[in-house]
Amino acid sequence: MTVLSAWLLLAKFITSSIASLRRLAAPYCAVCAVDRGDPICTGCLRDFLDPSCARCAVCAARLPAGLPVARCGRCVTAAPAFDATIVLGDYAPPLDGMVMALKAGGRLDLARVFAELLACRLRTPIDCLLAVPLGRRRQRARGFNQSLEIATVMARRLRVPLAGHLVVRTHCGPPQQSLPLHERRANVRGAFELCGSLPGRRVALVDDVMTSGATLEELARVVKSVGAVHVLNLVVARTE
Repeated sequence: MTVLSAWLLLAKFITSSIASLRRLAAPYCAVCAVDRGDPICTGCLRDFLDPSCARCAVCAARLPAGLPVARCGRCVTAAPAFDATIVLGDYAPPLDGMVMALKAGGRLDLARVFAELLACRLRTPIDCLLAVPLGRRRQRARGFNQSLEIATVMARRLRVPLAGHLVVRTHCGPPQQSLPLHERRANVRGAFELCGSLPGRRVALVDDVMTSGATLEELARVVKSVGAVHVLNLVVARTE
């Protein structure tokens, strides 16, 4: 065996050993906690967070498989203020439990999981991130804003500014999920105020759950009123 061959075999052995150590050191899947995955194993990604399922490009509502359209009927007839929405999956097991573990159980480690997965789904350039703010009383009771926790990690991951100081919630009505769908738009009307401008910016709004889209619609309207030219929603879970 030549010296060169010996070096090549040694290099191959070292590379293989490093790969094996990385696999052993990799964290367990955040969903099944059985297989290795950072943050989710390929099996759970395929079974629960399939990015290929048919959704409306604007509001991310589910569409019938094979339907040759990119928008749902609602977004065609009454286009919302936001331009597009990316979601990880439906608000159903196991994603609904993970969201509740973050916001009600204080599992802040899941903010990194959601941020990493959403960042991987992003395919268009953005100029800044903006988390949907909580009312002061609600944030004081919870101790944190789950959407801001996700956005903070994502800003570092994507290396884009987090414009958290620009938006405030001026009033906070009843929780959106406690209201009938037809009352949610009125409940958030005038709820947000921006302390600055975003001329020509492509802004991504970060939230944990999207149901009617009323909250994101109102925030997108305000963001565009101060100069934003494109608003994308980055959402963990979408209800049916």
